[in-house]
Amino acid sequence: MLLNRCKQVISIYLYVILVGCGGGSSDSVDFQDNTIPQPPFSGTIFLNQDIITSADPTTLLSVTYEGEGARLMFDRRVDNFITVNVFIFNAVYEGGSIVEVQVNSEFDSVNAAQVEADLYSEAIGRLPSVLLNDLETVWIHKGLELFGGGNNNILIHTGQAAIYLNDGILEETLVHEASHTSLDATHSSAPGWLFAQNEDKTFISTYALDNPIREDIAETFLVYLAVRYRSDRIPASLEQTILETVPNRIEYFDTQSFNMFPIQ
Repeated sequence: MLLNRCKQVISIYLYVILVGCGGGSSDSVDFQDNTIPQPPFSGTIFLNQDIITSADPTTLLSVTYEGEGARLMFDRRVDNFITVNVFIFNAVYEGGSIVEVQVNSEFDSVNAAQVEADLYSEAIGRLPSVLLNDLETVWIHKGLELFGGGNNNILIHTGQAAIYLNDGILEETLVHEASHTSLDATHSSAPGWLFAQNEDKTFISTYALDNPIREDIAETFLVYLAVRYRSDRIPASLEQTILETVPNRIEYFDTQSFNMFPIQ
């Protein structure tokens, strides 16, 4: 049974920056057998660019430069944690969240770093407030590397961000990563979530199927947001597919009383 297999691996290695948005090694549980129907999608961040847009409101109140300092950051270009001299900004959000935005000094000047800090802090403010609950830091580097979530952090590489911006899915990608950061620890091994996984029989994406412990929450929360709060922005056929594929997971999220502001 799907539930029994989930229970075999219920701990998440949270200090690792979780791979988001399209790749990475599989979890150590084999869900891929003939009893599980093929998921309808490969990954959910690519499904619709209008779930959250740059025209939507943000809870960001201010981004203030605090100076320079050394910070331990993960950098996918070297696939490791490294100590970096950074430009430090505090991003303040409605509701009281304060996030330290650490911009790699490779951006050369405070002004250049401020542009990066402002851009991503504003986009993060468009996410549901629940996704900021455990967010403490944002790491910003150059480079064409995948984003990451977890460790009370969101990792951003601006070369990859440019692609997401061009495709109109920056906010959708940030939802995925922030779900790792603020939802995984509480929900990915919760009995109610494991029960919902079992009842739904399959996964919303092959990325979730391949990584059922690590990616299922992040892959599913975005489509939950789409069908419950943005159904007027997505095709009816997409909404129907989501609801038919993961109805129990959607119902699980319904029962959590998440603070979804500024999304209403």
